[in-house]
Amino acid sequence: MPSKPLRPCKQIGCKNLSKNTYCEIHTKNYDIQRGNSAERGYDAKWRKYRIVYLTKNPFCIKCLEKGFHTLATVVDHIVPHKGNMMLFWNPNNHQSLCKRCHDTKTATEDGGFGKY
Repeated sequence: MPSKPLRPCKQIGCKNLSKNTYCEIHTKNYDIQRGNSAERGYDAKWRKYRIVYLTKNPFCIKCLEKGFHTLATVVDHIVPHKGNMMLFWNPNNHQSLCKRCHDTKTATEDGGFGKY
């Protein structure tokens, strides 16, 4: 099976080629800047909160608006918190979404997946 062609790294000014969005150098830099999930607040306390929230709000609100009853799997931050822990923990900033609706929201708002 042919492999996918190499393309330029998306980092401005970088001329490296990669099979992914960023070359190996810039992927590592991005991961270091962003921090891991626990460093961004998604720790054991969040995991417990998530279970309680999804128990109380089991259906995806976007799907409900369309008349579908899809179980939610993600507690989404309506307004991205970007490290602001007050916004991160504000229950008025949370909504239940299924993975598909969350992925769509992320891609639409951030211009792609994994951007911070």
